[in-house]
Amino acid sequence: MSENTKIEWCDHTFNPFIGCTKVSPGCDHCYAEAMMDTRLHKVVWGTKERARTSAAAWRKPLKWNAAHAEFFAVHGRRQRVFSASLADVFDNAVDPAWRADLFRLITDTPNLDWLLLTKRIGNVGAMLQDVSARLFSPEPMRPDRLPDNVWLGATIVNQDEADRDLPKLLKVPARVRFLSIEPLLGPVTFRWASWVDHDAVSKRDGKVNHLEGLRGIDWVIAGGESGPGARPMHPQWARSLRDQCAAAGVPFLFKQNGEWAPGSGDFGTGRFETAAIAMDGRVVAGGYDASSYPTGAASVDGWAMVHRAGKTAAGRLLDGRTHDEFPHRASQEEP
Repeated sequence: MSENTKIEWCDHTFNPFIGCTKVSPGCDHCYAEAMMDTRLHKVVWGTKERARTSAAAWRKPLKWNAAHAEFFAVHGRRQRVFSASLADVFDNAVDPAWRADLFRLITDTPNLDWLLLTKRIGNVGAMLQDVSARLFSPEPMRPDRLPDNVWLGATIVNQDEADRDLPKLLKVPARVRFLSIEPLLGPVTFRWASWVDHDAVSKRDGKVNHLEGLRGIDWVIAGGESGPGARPMHPQWARSLRDQCAAAGVPFLFKQNGEWAPGSGDFGTGRFETAAIAMDGRVVAGGYDASSYPTGAASVDGWAMVHRAGKTAAGRLLDGRTHDEFPHRASQEEP
Protein backbone atom coordinates (compact mmCIF):
# COMPACT_ATOMS: atom_id res chain seq x y z
CA MET A 1 0.00 0.00 0.00
CA SER A 2 2.81 2.42 0.79
CA GLU A 3 5.60 3.51 -1.52
CA ASN A 4 8.18 5.31 0.60
CA THR A 5 6.81 4.89 4.13
CA LYS A 6 5.65 2.15 6.49
CA ILE A 7 2.49 4.08 7.32
CA GLU A 8 -0.35 2.01 5.91
CA TRP A 9 -2.56 4.85 4.70
CA CYS A 10 -0.17 6.96 2.64
CA ASP A 11 2.46 6.58 -0.07
CA HIS A 12 4.97 9.19 1.09
CA THR A 13 5.74 11.25 4.17
CA PHE A 14 7.06 14.77 3.90
CA ASN A 15 8.25 16.80 6.88
CA PRO A 16 8.64 20.49 6.03
CA PHE A 17 9.84 21.05 9.59
CA ILE A 18 10.45 18.96 12.70
CA GLY A 19 9.49 19.39 16.33
CA CYS A 20 6.35 19.46 18.45
CA THR A 21 4.94 19.93 21.94
CA LYS A 22 2.62 17.45 23.64
CA VAL A 23 -1.00 18.63 23.81
CA SER A 24 -3.04 15.45 24.29
CA PRO A 25 -3.10 12.16 26.23
CA GLY A 26 -2.35 10.58 22.87
CA CYS A 27 1.04 12.35 22.91
CA ASP A 28 2.23 10.66 26.11
CA HIS A 29 4.31 8.03 24.29
CA CYS A 30 5.02 9.98 21.11
CA TYR A 31 6.92 7.92 18.52
CA ALA A 32 8.41 11.08 17.02
CA GLU A 33 9.88 12.11 20.36
CA ALA A 34 11.54 8.72 20.70
CA MET A 35 12.90 9.03 17.16
CA MET A 36 14.37 12.45 17.92
CA ASP A 37 16.03 11.19 21.11
CA THR A 38 17.55 8.05 19.66
CA ARG A 39 18.26 8.75 16.00
CA LEU A 40 17.86 12.22 14.57
CA HIS A 41 18.80 14.61 17.39
CA LYS A 42 17.50 17.55 15.36
CA VAL A 43 15.39 19.25 18.03
CA VAL A 44 14.70 19.03 21.73
CA TRP A 45 11.21 17.59 21.84
CA GLY A 46 8.58 19.33 23.92
CA THR A 47 10.10 22.80 23.59
CA LYS A 48 9.21 25.53 21.11
CA GLU A 49 12.24 24.60 19.04
CA ARG A 50 11.39 23.79 15.41
CA ALA A 51 13.82 22.89 12.62
CA ARG A 52 13.14 23.37 8.92
CA THR A 53 14.16 20.41 6.78
CA SER A 54 16.63 20.57 3.89
CA ALA A 55 16.08 21.98 0.44
CA ALA A 56 16.60 18.47 -0.92
CA ALA A 57 13.70 17.21 1.17
CA TRP A 58 11.49 20.01 -0.13
CA ARG A 59 12.24 18.98 -3.72
CA LYS A 60 10.93 15.44 -3.27
CA PRO A 61 7.22 16.28 -3.59
CA LEU A 62 7.97 17.96 -6.92
CA LYS A 63 9.47 14.68 -8.14
CA TRP A 64 6.46 12.70 -6.90
CA ASN A 65 4.15 15.15 -8.63
CA ALA A 66 6.05 14.75 -11.90
CA ALA A 67 5.66 10.96 -11.64
CA HIS A 68 1.86 11.18 -11.39
CA ALA A 69 1.02 9.60 -14.74
CA GLU A 70 3.28 6.61 -14.13
CA PHE A 71 1.90 6.06 -10.62
CA PHE A 72 -1.70 6.43 -11.74
CA ALA A 73 -1.22 3.94 -14.56
CA VAL A 74 -0.13 1.31 -12.04
CA HIS A 75 -2.38 2.10 -9.05
CA GLY A 76 -5.40 3.80 -10.59
CA ARG A 77 -5.27 6.67 -8.09
CA ARG A 78 -3.27 9.69 -7.02
CA GLN A 79 -0.33 9.57 -4.61
CA ARG A 80 -1.09 10.33 -0.96
CA VAL A 81 1.45 12.44 0.96
CA PHE A 82 1.28 12.68 4.75
CA SER A 83 2.65 15.97 6.08
CA ALA A 84 3.97 16.16 8.74
CA SER A 85 4.73 12.94 10.60
CA LEU A 86 7.35 14.59 12.86
CA ALA A 87 5.55 17.87 13.46
CA ASP A 88 2.16 19.57 13.26
CA VAL A 89 1.46 21.88 10.33
CA PHE A 90 -0.87 24.00 12.48
CA ASP A 91 1.46 24.31 15.46
CA ASN A 92 1.66 27.83 16.93
CA ALA A 93 5.43 27.51 17.32
CA VAL A 94 6.03 27.01 13.58
CA ASP A 95 7.30 30.03 11.65
CA PRO A 96 4.25 31.27 9.66
CA ALA A 97 6.49 31.82 6.63
CA TRP A 98 7.40 28.11 6.66
CA ARG A 99 3.71 27.20 6.71
CA ALA A 100 3.09 29.51 3.75
CA ASP A 101 5.97 27.84 1.90
CA LEU A 102 4.35 24.46 2.51
CA PHE A 103 1.05 25.61 1.05
CA ARG A 104 2.87 27.09 -1.93
CA LEU A 105 4.39 23.64 -2.46
CA ILE A 106 0.94 22.06 -2.12
CA THR A 107 -0.48 24.32 -4.82
CA ASP A 108 2.57 23.62 -7.00
CA THR A 109 1.92 19.84 -6.79
CA PRO A 110 -1.72 19.49 -7.91
CA ASN A 111 -1.27 15.80 -8.79
CA LEU A 112 -0.66 14.86 -5.14
CA ASP A 113 -3.24 14.44 -2.40
CA TRP A 114 -1.83 16.04 0.74
CA LEU A 115 -2.97 14.58 4.07
CA LEU A 116 -2.63 17.20 6.81
CA LEU A 117 -3.29 15.65 10.22
CA THR A 118 -3.36 17.89 13.26
CA LYS A 119 -3.96 17.82 17.00
CA ARG A 120 -4.60 21.56 16.81
CA ILE A 121 -7.67 21.68 14.60
CA GLY A 122 -8.84 24.91 16.24
CA ASN A 123 -5.89 26.78 14.70
CA VAL A 124 -6.71 25.95 11.09
CA GLY A 125 -9.11 28.78 10.23
CA ALA A 126 -6.93 31.66 11.38
CA MET A 127 -3.77 30.08 9.97
CA LEU A 128 -5.38 29.65 6.55
CA GLN A 129 -6.10 33.36 6.48
CA ASP A 130 -2.48 34.11 7.35
CA VAL A 131 -1.22 31.75 4.64
CA SER A 132 -3.52 33.34 2.08
CA ALA A 133 -2.20 36.79 2.94
CA ARG A 134 1.37 35.60 2.41
CA LEU A 135 0.86 33.83 -0.93
CA PHE A 136 0.95 36.24 -3.85
CA SER A 137 2.36 34.01 -6.60
CA PRO A 138 1.05 32.55 -8.77
CA GLU A 139 -2.15 33.59 -6.99
CA PRO A 140 -3.32 33.89 -3.39
CA MET A 141 -4.86 30.87 -1.73
CA ARG A 142 -8.50 31.34 -0.77
CA PRO A 143 -8.59 32.30 2.92
CA ASP A 144 -11.89 30.50 3.52
CA ARG A 145 -10.99 26.99 2.38
CA LEU A 146 -8.17 24.54 1.82
CA PRO A 147 -6.83 23.72 -1.65
CA ASP A 148 -8.73 20.88 -3.31
CA ASN A 149 -5.78 18.50 -3.09
CA VAL A 150 -5.70 18.69 0.73
CA TRP A 151 -7.34 16.12 3.00
CA LEU A 152 -7.75 17.63 6.46
CA GLY A 153 -7.59 15.31 9.45
CA ALA A 154 -7.99 15.72 13.19
CA THR A 155 -6.40 13.35 15.71
CA ILE A 156 -8.67 12.35 18.58
CA VAL A 157 -8.08 9.59 21.13
CA ASN A 158 -11.19 9.52 23.34
CA GLN A 159 -14.73 10.82 23.68
CA ASP A 160 -13.71 14.11 25.27
CA GLU A 161 -11.49 14.99 22.32
CA ALA A 162 -14.18 13.92 19.86
CA ASP A 163 -16.72 16.21 21.54
CA ARG A 164 -14.23 19.07 21.56
CA ASP A 165 -12.62 18.78 18.12
CA LEU A 166 -15.16 17.37 15.67
CA PRO A 167 -17.18 20.61 15.54
CA LYS A 168 -13.94 22.46 14.74
CA LEU A 169 -13.05 20.03 11.96
CA LEU A 170 -16.51 20.25 10.43
CA LYS A 171 -16.31 24.05 10.28
CA VAL A 172 -13.31 23.99 7.93
CA PRO A 173 -14.27 23.75 4.24
CA ALA A 174 -12.23 20.87 2.87
CA ARG A 175 -12.69 18.43 0.01
CA VAL A 176 -11.96 15.51 2.33
CA ARG A 177 -12.18 15.49 6.13
CA PHE A 178 -10.96 12.57 8.18
CA LEU A 179 -10.31 11.38 11.71
CA SER A 180 -7.26 9.57 13.01
CA ILE A 181 -8.29 7.84 16.24
CA GLU A 182 -4.86 6.53 17.19
CA PRO A 183 -3.91 5.68 19.81
CA LEU A 184 -7.47 4.68 20.65
CA LEU A 185 -7.58 5.20 24.43
CA GLY A 186 -11.27 4.80 25.13
CA PRO A 187 -14.68 4.24 23.58
CA VAL A 188 -15.82 6.86 21.07
CA THR A 189 -19.39 7.14 19.89
CA PHE A 190 -20.85 9.37 17.21
CA ARG A 191 -24.49 8.55 17.95
CA TRP A 192 -26.45 11.55 19.21
CA ALA A 193 -23.20 13.29 19.99
CA SER A 194 -23.26 16.56 21.89
CA TRP A 195 -22.19 18.66 18.88
CA VAL A 196 -25.03 17.42 16.62
CA ASP A 197 -28.15 19.31 15.63
CA HIS A 198 -30.61 16.55 16.42
CA ASP A 199 -33.42 18.26 14.55
CA ALA A 200 -31.50 17.64 11.34
CA VAL A 201 -31.57 14.33 9.51
CA SER A 202 -28.64 13.40 7.28
CA LYS A 203 -28.81 10.86 4.50
CA ARG A 204 -26.06 8.91 2.82
CA ASP A 205 -26.89 6.82 -0.26
CA GLY A 206 -30.55 7.66 0.27
CA LYS A 207 -30.68 6.09 3.73
CA VAL A 208 -31.40 7.91 6.95
CA ASN A 209 -28.20 8.14 8.99
CA HIS A 210 -28.80 8.33 12.72
CA LEU A 211 -25.06 8.58 13.34
CA GLU A 212 -25.24 12.33 12.90
CA GLY A 213 -21.80 12.82 14.42
CA LEU A 214 -20.22 11.33 11.30
CA ARG A 215 -22.01 13.63 8.88
CA GLY A 216 -19.32 15.53 6.97
CA ILE A 217 -16.60 13.00 7.82
CA ASP A 218 -15.23 11.13 4.81
CA TRP A 219 -12.86 8.65 6.45
CA VAL A 220 -11.93 7.19 9.85
CA ILE A 221 -8.55 5.66 10.74
CA ALA A 222 -8.20 3.82 14.06
CA GLY A 223 -5.55 1.83 15.86
CA GLY A 224 -4.01 0.85 19.16
CA GLU A 225 -0.83 2.27 20.66
CA SER A 226 2.58 0.75 19.97
CA GLY A 227 6.07 1.27 21.33
CA PRO A 228 7.48 1.46 24.87
CA GLY A 229 4.85 2.08 27.52
CA ALA A 230 1.99 1.44 25.10
CA ARG A 231 -1.46 1.29 26.64
CA PRO A 232 -3.77 -1.57 25.63
CA MET A 233 -6.81 -1.03 23.45
CA HIS A 234 -10.08 -2.78 24.25
CA PRO A 235 -11.10 -4.75 21.14
CA GLN A 236 -14.67 -3.56 21.50
CA TRP A 237 -13.62 0.07 21.07
CA ALA A 238 -12.31 -0.72 17.59
CA ARG A 239 -15.32 -2.91 16.75
CA SER A 240 -17.65 -0.09 17.73
CA LEU A 241 -15.88 2.39 15.44
CA ARG A 242 -15.96 -0.11 12.59
CA ASP A 243 -19.67 -0.72 13.06
CA GLN A 244 -20.53 2.97 13.39
CA CYS A 245 -18.66 3.72 10.17
CA ALA A 246 -20.46 0.89 8.38
CA ALA A 247 -23.83 2.19 9.56
CA ALA A 248 -23.01 5.70 8.37
CA GLY A 249 -21.38 4.66 5.09
CA VAL A 250 -18.00 6.08 6.10
CA PRO A 251 -14.81 4.27 4.94
CA PHE A 252 -12.90 2.70 7.85
CA LEU A 253 -9.21 1.77 8.02
CA PHE A 254 -7.92 -0.25 10.96
CA LYS A 255 -4.23 0.53 11.19
CA GLN A 256 -3.07 -1.82 13.95
CA ASN A 257 -3.85 -3.53 17.24
CA GLY A 258 -0.71 -1.93 18.61
CA GLU A 259 1.60 -3.39 21.23
CA TRP A 260 -1.18 -5.47 22.79
CA ALA A 261 -3.10 -8.20 20.99
CA PRO A 262 -6.59 -9.43 21.83
CA GLY A 263 -6.74 -12.77 23.63
CA SER A 264 -5.15 -14.39 26.63
CA GLY A 265 -1.82 -15.49 25.19
CA ASP A 266 -0.08 -18.52 26.64
CA PHE A 267 -0.66 -18.44 30.38
CA GLY A 268 0.81 -21.89 30.97
CA THR A 269 4.40 -21.01 30.16
CA GLY A 270 4.31 -17.34 31.08
CA ARG A 271 5.59 -16.38 27.66
CA PHE A 272 3.39 -13.29 27.43
CA GLU A 273 2.73 -10.34 29.66
CA THR A 274 -1.03 -10.24 30.05
CA ALA A 275 -3.58 -7.74 31.27
CA ALA A 276 -7.30 -7.22 31.56
CA ILE A 277 -8.92 -4.03 30.28
CA ALA A 278 -12.43 -2.84 31.03
CA MET A 279 -14.68 -0.97 28.62
CA ASP A 280 -14.07 2.20 30.61
CA GLY A 281 -10.28 1.88 30.17
CA ARG A 282 -9.26 0.47 33.55
CA VAL A 283 -6.30 -1.89 33.18
CA VAL A 284 -5.23 -4.64 35.58
CA ALA A 285 -1.85 -6.26 35.03
CA GLY A 286 -1.96 -10.03 34.87
CA GLY A 287 -5.58 -10.09 33.88
CA TYR A 288 -8.08 -12.53 35.32
CA ASP A 289 -9.25 -16.08 34.91
CA ALA A 290 -12.73 -17.42 34.38
CA SER A 291 -13.50 -17.57 38.09
CA SER A 292 -11.97 -14.31 39.30
CA TYR A 293 -12.39 -10.78 38.02
CA PRO A 294 -10.07 -7.97 39.17
CA THR A 295 -10.83 -6.55 42.60
CA GLY A 296 -13.87 -4.30 42.49
CA ALA A 297 -14.85 -5.42 39.01
CA ALA A 298 -17.78 -7.36 37.60
CA SER A 299 -18.64 -9.14 34.40
CA VAL A 300 -20.90 -6.26 33.37
CA ASP A 301 -17.80 -4.01 33.15
CA GLY A 302 -16.98 -5.63 29.81
CA TRP A 303 -13.49 -6.87 30.67
CA ALA A 304 -11.34 -8.25 27.86
CA MET A 305 -8.02 -10.06 27.93
CA VAL A 306 -5.00 -8.75 26.05
CA HIS A 307 -1.38 -9.83 25.87
CA ARG A 308 1.76 -7.94 24.95
CA ALA A 309 2.79 -9.28 21.58
CA GLY A 310 4.51 -6.33 19.89
CA LYS A 311 3.17 -4.37 16.93
CA THR A 312 4.20 -6.84 14.24
CA ALA A 313 2.83 -9.94 15.96
CA ALA A 314 -0.35 -8.17 17.08
CA GLY A 315 -0.96 -7.27 13.45
CA ARG A 316 -3.81 -5.44 11.74
CA LEU A 317 -6.63 -7.96 11.90
CA LEU A 318 -9.90 -6.96 13.53
CA ASP A 319 -12.13 -9.99 14.05
CA GLY A 320 -10.04 -11.96 11.59
CA ARG A 321 -9.85 -9.52 8.69
CA THR A 322 -8.16 -6.32 7.57
CA HIS A 323 -10.05 -3.08 7.00
CA ASP A 324 -8.39 -0.91 4.35
CA GLU A 325 -11.09 1.43 3.12
CA PHE A 326 -10.37 4.89 1.71
CA PRO A 327 -12.55 7.89 0.83
CA HIS A 328 -14.58 7.04 -2.26
CA ARG A 329 -14.83 10.52 -3.69
CA ALA A 330 -11.12 11.15 -3.37
CA SER A 331 -9.95 8.34 -5.65
CA GLN A 332 -10.39 10.06 -9.01
CA GLU A 333 -7.46 11.28 -11.03
CA GLU A 334 -8.57 14.89 -10.89
CA PRO A 335 -9.81 16.80 -7.81
